[in-house]
Amino acid sequence: MQTAKGVTEMNHSALQGSLSVLAGALLLASSAAFASVDAPPVKTEHAPILAKELQQAKTYTVSSAPTAPLHLEKPKLPDLRGYTAEAVAAKIVRGKPGKISVRQMMQEDALKDFIGGDNKMAEWVVRQHGIPQAIFIDDGYINLKDLSKKLPKQYISETSPGVFLARLPIVVGRKGILEVDKQTQELRLSQEGGAFLINDGQLFIRDTRVTGWREADNSPATFRSPQEFRPFLLAWGGTETYIVNSKMASFGYANSKSYGVSISQYTPNMAKVLKRPEPTGWIIGSEFSDMWYGFYCYETRDFVLKGNTYRDNIVYGIDPHDRSHGLIIADNTVHGTRKKHGIIISREVNDSFIFNNRSYDNHLSGLVIDRNSVNNLIAYNQIYTNHTDGITLYESADNLIYANKVIGNKRHGIRIRNSVNIRLYENVAMANGLTGVYGHIKDLSDTDRDIKLDPFDAEVSLIVVGGELAGNGSGPLSIDSPLSVELYRVSMLAPTKTSGISFTGILGERQDEILDLLVRQQKAVLIDPVERQTPLRD
Repeated sequence: MQTAKGVTEMNHSALQGSLSVLAGALLLASSAAFASVDAPPVKTEHAPILAKELQQAKTYTVSSAPTAPLHLEKPKLPDLRGYTAEAVAAKIVRGKPGKISVRQMMQEDALKDFIGGDNKMAEWVVRQHGIPQAIFIDDGYINLKDLSKKLPKQYISETSPGVFLARLPIVVGRKGILEVDKQTQELRLSQEGGAFLINDGQLFIRDTRVTGWREADNSPATFRSPQEFRPFLLAWGGTETYIVNSKMASFGYANSKSYGVSISQYTPNMAKVLKRPEPTGWIIGSEFSDMWYGFYCYETRDFVLKGNTYRDNIVYGIDPHDRSHGLIIADNTVHGTRKKHGIIISREVNDSFIFNNRSYDNHLSGLVIDRNSVNNLIAYNQIYTNHTDGITLYESADNLIYANKVIGNKRHGIRIRNSVNIRLYENVAMANGLTGVYGHIKDLSDTDRDIKLDPFDAEVSLIVVGGELAGNGSGPLSIDSPLSVELYRVSMLAPTKTSGISFTGILGERQDEILDLLVRQQKAVLIDPVERQTPLRD
């Protein structure tokens, strides 16, 4: 795990109180909660399906393992003290006044994604009742309030003191700087006019509100259907985007790069020509609601999401994607996501830090690591009362899951599929509907997955050290067909079954031996297949 410069250990004791109260309440109510959870299906004997590149082991050895290699110091976390509103303000260069113009949208690199083939331009022709135009800011600094003074009212107008309505897209050019600050009480982007924000330079949104606006109702453009255009913000390759202490709402729909707040490198063909570096920026202390995606990024570097609230968004709260790296996602609260997960990183999102977040009451999982996202630190998060799993790892090796509290989720606490060298240290998985920690393999060859784009090996291996697995509906641990499992100092309390603590999967077959070593002798336990003695660590 790479660490940022000037890192420091964080003090997490202040987080314990609220979760301990929650945990106690959940445990007291666990019998009622689990009554509504479907029991896992009874396994029937049939010929095993051989997953990709895996010889399923028939027998395993259980032995004590040396404990010294399992020792792990507390992971170092990035120092967040520099990511402040004051630091953002210091980045704004106001010396050179920018140029404002209204130009046709065609032949502009920043707009080709929305004007090109598949009759994309028709959307803007209909909304603008003519050849599509946009407002451009080039070659210097402009404050949003200045736009309304210099442009006709049909393009942007001040509808009440400090409230501006834009009826055209606003594009910040490569050498442009746009600031929307507290002089703007609210920037409203007209849904009917087809307005949106494109950053191809530098964008600063500070101490204000930006809203997708439905003029017909004189109210926010609240979500109605996935295909209905709603305003959005997109920052391209080579840009810097800073959003601080602001509220953004009612953005985005199911169209490429139009999801809500998106940070994206240019499309592959354009990126080869333009040769722009990866985009970056910070979003701190802000609130995002009723967005198709609260946050999305693609091939983005070193982006920081700190201290934000993502509530009641449609598909995802936070969704970093393809080949983004060096991200910091810290101190955020994500809840009420309607269709999918609270936080998900997917497809080679590597070398990133996700810590001190709260993710709860989301439609599927609270936190997902997906599609070959590796070398990430997931630490000190509070993941609770989500409608499926708490933390889910799919096809993503070499990740450290450290000191998270995963409580009262409807299915598994921590689920690990087709992922090797997963280290689970000092986690609490409590009062989840099914298993505290569930590791399994699955053959994805016959699914709609693009195996070339998203390859996988149907293998699972993990180390579980410390922490508590308590009061989970189907037991503390279930691991099927692992390459290797090591257990040490794992506390298992308050079983919900009258039979007491019970394992399922291969652990259940050797439960007495495992518990004797783990609990009575307090030794580390290594479970290895006889046919394939594969060490977990190099």
